Amino acid sequence: MSPERIFQLHLLLGYVAWLLCFSTYFWPRLKSLDLFEAQRVIATLHSFRFFGLVFILPGVVGSHLPASFAVPTAYGDLATGVLALLALLTARIRPLFWLFVVAFNVVGTIDLVLAYFHATQAGLAAQAGELGATYAIPIIFVPVLMITHVAAFYLLLRPQPKMVPSY
Repeated sequence: MSPERIFQLHLLLGYVAWLLCFSTYFWPRLKSLDLFEAQRVIATLHSFRFFGLVFILPGVVGSHLPASFAVPTAYGDLATGVLALLALLTARIRPLFWLFVVAFNVVGTIDLVLAYFHATQAGLAAQAGELGATYAIPIIFVPVLMITHVAAFYLLLRPQPKMVPSY
């Protein structure tokens, strides 16, 4: 099997495994939380996106990893991670928290979509070995990131239950 097919299969199976895991273990719990707490959980996961800078770290990735993929992906991940951290840091200032929640989800989703676009344009699947130690990021980490962005938007956009005052 070619490296390109192996990479594509790994990516597909990463999504399948995470969708099964997420739908069984995480989604029921997230839906049961109030919106604020659910978004804090998602922000906590995305706060580790700073790790994407590793795509531009010499010695970790191959010297022929396409810069057209690596550079925007690295900095998009950094921006998303910082916005998620800011959401967590501003949890007590709700208007700022919600601003950063929306920001990290919008920026993070755009980052992932652009990463797929740049990877496709650069033919990354055929040269997946250039990812080196970062190979696990698109296979294991990216699927759960995309899934949680979709979940975050769903939770943000669904009608919220009305609070009934207790007397």
